[in-house]
Amino acid sequence: MILSRPATMPYPNTTIGPYWRQSLAEGAPGIALLHIERARAGIAGWGHVHRLAVAMTRKPVHANPHTSSLFEGAPAVAYALHTAGHPAYHRALATLDRSITTLIRIRLDAAHRRIDESRLAKAREYDLINGLTGLGVYLMHRHPDHDQLREILAYLVRLTEPIHTQGETVPGWWATGSPDRRQSPRWQHGHAGFGMAHGIAGPLALLSSAMRRGISVPGQRDAIHTICAWLDQWQHGHADAAWWPEVIDRSELHASAVAIPGPQRPSWCYGTPGIARALHLAGLATGDPDRTRRAEQALIGCLTDDRQRARLTDTSLCHGWAGLIHTARCAANDAHNPDLTAAADTAAHRMRHQQHRPPADDGLLQGATGTALVNDHPAKSRSATQPRWDTCLLVT
Repeated sequence: MILSRPATMPYPNTTIGPYWRQSLAEGAPGIALLHIERARAGIAGWGHVHRLAVAMTRKPVHANPHTSSLFEGAPAVAYALHTAGHPAYHRALATLDRSITTLIRIRLDAAHRRIDESRLAKAREYDLINGLTGLGVYLMHRHPDHDQLREILAYLVRLTEPIHTQGETVPGWWATGSPDRRQSPRWQHGHAGFGMAHGIAGPLALLSSAMRRGISVPGQRDAIHTICAWLDQWQHGHADAAWWPEVIDRSELHASAVAIPGPQRPSWCYGTPGIARALHLAGLATGDPDRTRRAEQALIGCLTDDRQRARLTDTSLCHGWAGLIHTARCAANDAHNPDLTAAADTAAHRMRHQQHRPPADDGLLQGATGTALVNDHPAKSRSATQPRWDTCLLVT
C-alpha cells in the first residue's frame, strides 16, 4: 500500500511487514497520528487515516504478553484508533480491548510474582516503551476509570520499595543486564535508568499524571516522593545548569557518583528533558511549587545551553530537537511560564531553519511524523475534549 504524499507529509514505505503495521514507534499507528491531526484541523480528509487503519488491522494483531506494549502490537494499534475517535473503529477497539486486558493481567501477575520472590526486574517489565508503565498510559488514554489502571499504579508503588538481594539493598527498579541489551562487563550487576523511555522517570510521570486526574491508590504519593528523592540525589548542577545521568551501574551506585563529566544529549527518551518533565508533573501533582520551578529551570537550560544543544544531531521526537521542544512546551503550558515558552519557541525556530541529519524513517519516534507533529500541531493547539496524540510520551 502506498499513500499519496502531500507536501511535507510522511508516508509509508512500499515494503510493509507485520512489525510496520503494528508499531507506534516506526509504523502505521504512529504515522496515523499525524493524519488524524491533519483531518481534525481541516487540512485533509480522513482517507489517509482509514487506509492506515486498514493496514493495521487487515491481518491479525498480536497481543503476546512477552512482546506487546504501548508501542507494539494490540495496544499500539488501539492507541491510534482511539486517538482518531472515529465511529468506524468502535468494533475493532472492543475486540482489541479484550486482548489487551488479558495481556495486562498476565504481565501484572508475573511482575508481582517477581517482587514476591525478591528478584530484580528487567527494565522492560516496568518501563514506558515496553512495560507496564506504557500499558498504564494506554488505559489512561482510553479507559481512565478502568480497574486495571489502578492495579498498574499499585504495582508501581510496589516497584519503589527496595529490593534486598545478594547481601545488599538496591532500589526496587534496579534492572538486570545491560540498558542496551548488549553484553558488557560493566553491566553484569545491572543498572538503573533515569530517563522517560526506559528509566524511572516514566513510572514517576504516570503516577503523577494519574494523580493530577484524580486517579490514585494507597501509597501513590509516597511512591512519588521516593522517586523524586532518588532523582534529587543524582541531580548535578542547579537552576538552568541542572542535569541527570542517563543510567548508572553498580559501581556508580556504591560510589554515589557518576563517571560522566557533564550533561549528555538533552533528549526526551533518556536525557534531562524527560526527567525534568517527570519531576515537573510530580511537583504539580503534589502541590510543590519549588519542585516545578526547578524543573522548569532545568528545561530552560536544555533549550539554551550551547553545550547541550550541540549534542542534538537530528529533529526527532525520541532523541532530537522535536522531543526537547515538545516536552518544554507542555511544561510551559501547565506552568504559564513565559520564559520557558520563549526558549521553546526560539528552539523551534532554530530547528526549522538549520540543517539537520535526515529523519531515520517516516515514523513517530525517530522519523518525519514526530517532527511534523511538533512543527505543525504544537501542544497549545490541541482540543481539551479530544484524545491527545502525545499521551504516549507522558509529557502531557
